Amino acid sequence: MRHGSKKNKLSRTASHRKALLMNLGCQLITYKRITTTLAKAKSLRTYIEPLITKTKATESKEAIMHNHRVVFSYLNDKAAVKELFTVVAPKVAGRPGGYTRIIKLGARVGDNAEIAMIELVDFNEVYGKNVEIAAEPAKKTRRSGASKKKADTTDELITDAEVVEEVATEAPKKRATKAAKAKDAGNEREEA
Repeated sequence: MRHGSKKNKLSRTASHRKALLMNLGCQLITYKRITTTLAKAKSLRTYIEPLITKTKATESKEAIMHNHRVVFSYLNDKAAVKELFTVVAPKVAGRPGGYTRIIKLGARVGDNAEIAMIELVDFNEVYGKNVEIAAEPAKKTRRSGASKKKADTTDELITDAEVVEEVATEAPKKRATKAAKAKDAGNEREEA
């Protein structure tokens, strides 16, 4: 029975699970996006997000050094720790959490395992452009603009009605030409 155990053990011993999450975490920090099974991606999220949060505590030099040591004890990779504190930390400084995104990719061909891509949110070029646009303040609207919108929608409805009429008049013409072509093709077969 589960009885509220929130960690997925991933069918591994504690040392194997620790090594697995350590390696996945280093790869995620290095490459910013990795593909793995959905269960491993969800476990990696709970493993890596507290480490990314530790990079934001920069009150004093001692705090920074302490956090370097704590993160290194979880990752055991100097290059990944350096990348995390020099490249990733400045980008996530303004984000209050939710540093990773999991996208489901479907089932793997060999064993039908659910595959997912986990990525660092701030390093995605496709979605990152929308974040910059959203940072601008929204324009204030007034209720008096509603009558103008209603007028625009009636013009669109008239345009749609005109399109329907055009399609209705063109459809019989197309049917007639198709029937004539079929009849001509039938006559050609009989002659041959």
